[in-house]
Amino acid sequence: MNLTGWVSRLLLALCLTGPGFSQTGELVLVAHQRELRGAWVASVANLNWPSQAALPMEAQQKELLMILDRLQEARLNAIFFQVRPEGDALYRSELEPWSRFLSGAQGADPGFDPLEFLIEAAHRRNIEVHAWLNPYRAQAVPPATAHQVAPHLAIEHPDQVHTYGQLLWMDPSAPVVRQRLLSVCRDLSQRYDIDGLHFDDYFYPYPDGELEFPDQSNWDAYKAGEGPLSRGDWRREQVNLAIQEVSQAIQEEKEYVRFGISPFGIPAPEKPAQISGLDQYEKLYADTQLWMDRGWVDYLAPQLYWPTTRQAQAFPILLRWWTDHARQGRYIFAGINLAALGSKPEWSLDEYRQQFAMLQNHREGGARGFILWSIAPLLEGRLNVGRDLLARQIAQVVLTPPLARASDHEVSPPDLELKGTRLWLWHQDDTPLRAWTLYRADGPQWKLAQIVPGEQESIEIQPGRWAVAAVCKDGRESLGQVIEILQPP
Repeated sequence: MNLTGWVSRLLLALCLTGPGFSQTGELVLVAHQRELRGAWVASVANLNWPSQAALPMEAQQKELLMILDRLQEARLNAIFFQVRPEGDALYRSELEPWSRFLSGAQGADPGFDPLEFLIEAAHRRNIEVHAWLNPYRAQAVPPATAHQVAPHLAIEHPDQVHTYGQLLWMDPSAPVVRQRLLSVCRDLSQRYDIDGLHFDDYFYPYPDGELEFPDQSNWDAYKAGEGPLSRGDWRREQVNLAIQEVSQAIQEEKEYVRFGISPFGIPAPEKPAQISGLDQYEKLYADTQLWMDRGWVDYLAPQLYWPTTRQAQAFPILLRWWTDHARQGRYIFAGINLAALGSKPEWSLDEYRQQFAMLQNHREGGARGFILWSIAPLLEGRLNVGRDLLARQIAQVVLTPPLARASDHEVSPPDLELKGTRLWLWHQDDTPLRAWTLYRADGPQWKLAQIVPGEQESIEIQPGRWAVAAVCKDGRESLGQVIEILQPP
């Protein structure tokens, strides 16, 4: 410990002397079983938020707060909030226009910054905010002739935005498309206090029958330059470059921001022998295993949207495959199809209980959480899912797992001062904090009692033996500073 640390400890000891309170100077190892428990909140076509376009600002804000309240009641700890459904923005941006799903017309200012509002409100509730982007979709809802405005890529570079079926698609092989995506991700990571940045499964579009994706001009230019790759490998390389560059840009801006992708649930190019379905490697040009092997992603959230009773896409077989192929300590956060709840007998509450139990069985393989698609049943109260499934399944509020690539430097424990029944907390170094964790002694064990947002400066505390730790933004937790508060005489 350096001289500053010793002086701080001495001053702290002087501050903490008083009746009914003692700090032993003891530091203890504290920890709890962590898990990411998230839900996707879709803005596209006003699926989840806002419930309809052109709602007044106050109504949109009220809906966001209600969503956070439902997440908190269900003991979930992460929201995956769609901020770029079609080359637009649900936040204040100079790079792309406001989304039409906010105000009814692309480019129309809703009067507030939804992402900024959400981050502040979510962090007060110990809920992480992961900005969810679609990397290439330029028009998500038919018709493809819907009105775009500058600086939308369809206006600035119309030659690199193609009609595919009834939608518009930014060409992944165009450098200008990749640069726009990179700039957007860097901007989000730099300006907003997000906890993660997330891509969904739409890379090259899902096949529309036999219709070929119209990237012929870029392919011809590549071959004219004597490019050696096949067309499939060339398309995959375009996506791979984007994933690699985005990963690097995020870490350059804020190394603690988690980057992950939720691919289609059937793996490729390898897959279990008994599993059949779309080949994302050949059809979407998504090389998910490469992204994991190279360490470009912090997690994958495969969309395992089939029940345990399905043979050709069996949930337990797919879950085992994905966890068996996790690399470098990266995580698997399983995508769970909550939207199907109650739609058929096979989608009962008991089906979801089985899926959650299977996730626990695969923790050692890297299965450290789940993301629910989508939040709609929770908002509707369908089959009392929040009370009868989630709140019962999840007994304790927890933190998300630490980043596998987090620094191995120790986090210094907090400094403490008791004033009346309030315990004041502060941190000596400049490490950005996510939370304070409060553990209570239970015999020889320390049990998590409370998670407090890192911005909060004090907490009410009862008599007992406690350990308080600091948790930095990348998830590393300090040793616990032990304090004892005696019953008043």
